Amino acid sequence: MYEYIEGRIIEKSPAYVVIETGGIGYLINISVNTYSKLTESGIKRIYIHQVIREDAHILFGFAEREERTIFRLLLSVSGIGANTARIILSSLTSLEITNAVLEGDVRAFQSIKGIGLKTAQRIIVDLKDKVGKGVKTDELFMPERNTIREEALSALVALGFVKNQAEKVIGSIMVKNPLYTVEEVVKQALKML
Repeated sequence: MYEYIEGRIIEKSPAYVVIETGGIGYLINISVNTYSKLTESGIKRIYIHQVIREDAHILFGFAEREERTIFRLLLSVSGIGANTARIILSSLTSLEITNAVLEGDVRAFQSIKGIGLKTAQRIIVDLKDKVGKGVKTDELFMPERNTIREEALSALVALGFVKNQAEKVIGSIMVKNPLYTVEEVVKQALKML
């Protein structure tokens, strides 16, 4: 599996990018969000997800790891293929998808072409726990955010709230407001619990 491809952008459109590296040009399918983050010239790194089918090897590229993580989570939902996941990521940012899943916002997904009520509900149900876990693992690389999470959680548990519920609420708060202090996280969580 490829992690990323870094090279010179030869051709770019909202649907794909061609990156040349080592004398080889790679055609990489991208979302509109990734397209907006690419620069016209110079070296660019694209994080890769490879789909191997009987008739083709297809590369999907992302400007950020978070977007690739959401793409892979979307692929885990029954009925969502790579192209549908790319359409979702072209319509909503990674943060908007995470928030929609955590808040159970079916309408956010229904507003995307080709996503009906049942598929939107399935996305939310299948990803609710996975998105919360993804937020936690990404924040392990940010010790100060992890400390805030732990302190807020211990404060809420000390106040008598159930640990699992408090973790989910804190996760959704920190996704929306990553710069909150412990006090601000606890205050918001008290309103939501």
